[in-house]
Amino acid sequence: MKKWLRRIRDAVAMGLTWAIQWAVLAVLIGTITESLSGYSIEKNHLDPLMALAMPGFLVGVIFSTVLWFAEGGRRFDELSLPRLAAWGAVVGLLLGVLSFALGTLSDRFPLWLGVVIIVGSSTLLSTVSAVGSALLFQYAARHKIPVHAGAER
Repeated sequence: MKKWLRRIRDAVAMGLTWAIQWAVLAVLIGTITESLSGYSIEKNHLDPLMALAMPGFLVGVIFSTVLWFAEGGRRFDELSLPRLAAWGAVVGLLLGVLSFALGTLSDRFPLWLGVVIIVGSSTLLSTVSAVGSALLFQYAARHKIPVHAGAER
């Protein structure tokens, strides 16, 4: 039972790590958008922070779960960056396809462009998050920093 609780805790911690990464990106996008175009996010009641943080959390949890099943007993800091990037890309691709299938696109854009934007951005963002998480945990392992999230898969 303790093993399952630890795995759940690690998956939630990975989700929080990814949510923070995606939220930082959302803040950057919002700041750049507002400064370049004068389009104020606050005036239009959009919350880009939550718009990316919530899927980031979900995808981080899914990524952690996929790693647990796919990599078995290997520790997160023992996996290679290309392998983790590939798993991140797979999870991002699944998220993109799922969100495209569940959502509706505007008639302003061609269908192929919507697919490329949604699936491509989620795949890229998940790949970068997987590599970022790997670098974080590998750094912690090298410097003997006690990290529980993702340290054991």
